[in-house]
Amino acid sequence: MSNWSSDEEVDEMVEEEVDSIVEEIQYNYTQEEVPPAPIFHRVHINRDREGGHIRLWNDYFSKNPTYTNATFRRRFRMNKPLFIRIVNTIENGVPYFRQRRDATGRLGLFALQKCTAGIRMMAYGCSADAMDEYLRLAESTAHKCLEKFVDGVIIFLETSI
Repeated sequence: MSNWSSDEEVDEMVEEEVDSIVEEIQYNYTQEEVPPAPIFHRVHINRDREGGHIRLWNDYFSKNPTYTNATFRRRFRMNKPLFIRIVNTIENGVPYFRQRRDATGRLGLFALQKCTAGIRMMAYGCSADAMDEYLRLAESTAHKCLEKFVDGVIIFLETSI
């Protein structure tokens, strides 16, 4: 003779035991510590971005620029009025190109610097790292400028057609 009074009691006991095991597994799983994500510290390099903008402005866009319009056309592969129109359109249409303050309160890069980086990288196929020496942009920023510039041109073309 069995000590069990019914199959229902056996089912209930088995179910309780299974529930207990599942709860214990869940508890142990949620109590395990997930290792923290590694912390990366960026090295700040004072690139003198304002100086980069002033140099660019004085070389090509001031009242008496260092370089002629013919030099501008050869280096940028377009005339200056077209370039300025592109910069203004992109600056007004793509928030990334609007100058804003960084976390320290300093003004960020000018739209002219960002667009110049994107256009030069496309026109010459040069590396993003090359933008640091003249325009004073970090490699990652130059990559982002190119990406956002292309996105902006695509958006502009889609809305213009």
